[in-house]
Amino acid sequence: MSSTPLLSTPVARTATIRHELTFLNVFRLVQALVYVGLAFSPEGLGWPTLGTPDFARSITSAYLLFALISLMLNRRSMEYVNVAVSAALIVDIAAAVLSITAMPDAHIGIAMMLAVNLSAGALILPLRLSSFFAALATLGILGHTFFERSRGGPGDRDLLEAALFGLAYFASTTLCHVLGRQLRATEALAEQRSTDLANLSQVNELIIRRMKTGVLLVDDANRIHQINESAWMLLGNPGADQRDLGQLAPELSRRLYHWMTSGKLDETATQLADGVPEVVPRFTRLAPNDDSHVLIFLDDTSLLSRRAEELTLTSLGRLSASIAHEIRNPLAAIRYSAQLLAESKSMDSTDQRMVEIINNHCIRLNEIIENILQLSRRERSRPETLDLGKWAQGFVEEYSQGNDLGADSLRVIASNGPPVAAVADPQQLQQVVWNLVQNALRYGRMPGEPARVMVVTRQGEHGVPILEVIDRGPGIAPKVAAQIFEPFYTTHEYGTGLGLYLARQMSESNQAALEYVRVAGGGSCFRLVLTPPARSPADPVEVAQASTR
Repeated sequence: MSSTPLLSTPVARTATIRHELTFLNVFRLVQALVYVGLAFSPEGLGWPTLGTPDFARSITSAYLLFALISLMLNRRSMEYVNVAVSAALIVDIAAAVLSITAMPDAHIGIAMMLAVNLSAGALILPLRLSSFFAALATLGILGHTFFERSRGGPGDRDLLEAALFGLAYFASTTLCHVLGRQLRATEALAEQRSTDLANLSQVNELIIRRMKTGVLLVDDANRIHQINESAWMLLGNPGADQRDLGQLAPELSRRLYHWMTSGKLDETATQLADGVPEVVPRFTRLAPNDDSHVLIFLDDTSLLSRRAEELTLTSLGRLSASIAHEIRNPLAAIRYSAQLLAESKSMDSTDQRMVEIINNHCIRLNEIIENILQLSRRERSRPETLDLGKWAQGFVEEYSQGNDLGADSLRVIASNGPPVAAVADPQQLQQVVWNLVQNALRYGRMPGEPARVMVVTRQGEHGVPILEVIDRGPGIAPKVAAQIFEPFYTTHEYGTGLGLYLARQMSESNQAALEYVRVAGGGSCFRLVLTPPARSPADPVEVAQASTR
């Protein structure tokens, strides 16, 4: 979360200035109405005395018209607020001095009202400019007093009053400017705290909503107030209107009541709905002495089991890797000796068969060691953008050259449309597909028939790249298919149960998904759903698509 400056943000600053400018223009309109009321007061009242009634009425009427125009142009004045306020204060000062000249009996009230104009202007203008208008107003009042004295008017008392008014103008202007800055700083700080609090609230809500642990907030009436996604799933995806915990999860409600009355927590796992994992509930109060709301945490036991399994596999992988390294050297010596022994011309057929068995088991043992080492390495993927069709063609050619297929067949089927692009680590993708093809050639055949394996590349929905390894064998039974990706699970007496597990792990490290799909006409399909590349104007796939149109 980024912090904004302590002074107000531009939006808040503009809103504050608009309010202050509106107040100044409204007050000016009221001020002009007062001037007009004094100038047009009935002569029978006798107050105030108007030396030149026509002059007084002309000045006050013009000032009223100016006040109306200023109020109507209030919103447009925001674009050049300092210039607009400065010009308006000059008119205010001139109108006040001329009104005092035309209505001397009301000079004290008019001078006091001018102080409000100057103070309101100080909230908007810089201090130097505000002080300038305070000085200008003081000079205007003093100038009027000296002018009256030259005409034989009032004496030193009015001069002292004018000086005191000037002092009040400077004091009120400075005070309002300082208070305005402090208020804006306080407003900006409050706005910043409000923004931080709102951001923190959103972050907390997002964290709670995406937590793997289920979280519920329940009141003393056993009604659910808040529930996150995990808890909603662990409760069996209830409807939005289902808020009664007793009806929704009776066992959880019973445990909550038992905990609140006895203080003892039942830590045995329980299933809250059909088809969902078992959970271990935990309870806590929002406040130590508050029984009105309780937080319920639902720990998914399947997640705990999965974490324990990952820790076990990590430890087992490290242990197995150390053992595999120790086995590798003597295994190499045994295999090399068997190869030398096979070159002997004095062996009979029985001895040659024994040497062949030694070589076959050395090869099988070496595959086991390689799988175990892959389990412990977990190298980080280095993804690249691949043309999936060309990559699959190159893979099949390389595999066919390095392995004797005999009567078996391995071919590529690519889509006729534009090239299928995918993002993956070529080396890890090679290991995944090699494992799938090896299994398909080994197990995906009908009895007495050669294996027919296809590597299919195509685009799925929304342009998702898909690579499939399909065989025409007997397929995999549903019960077995549910466990084939588990580590160390195998149905073959010579299998390790690590091949498909490692293939899925490497697929997930490349942001891909590996799944088994049963073929309707017989056979098996291992589908690898890869990640499409991010589109850009220079994307080679898009260029190829454009060239085919």
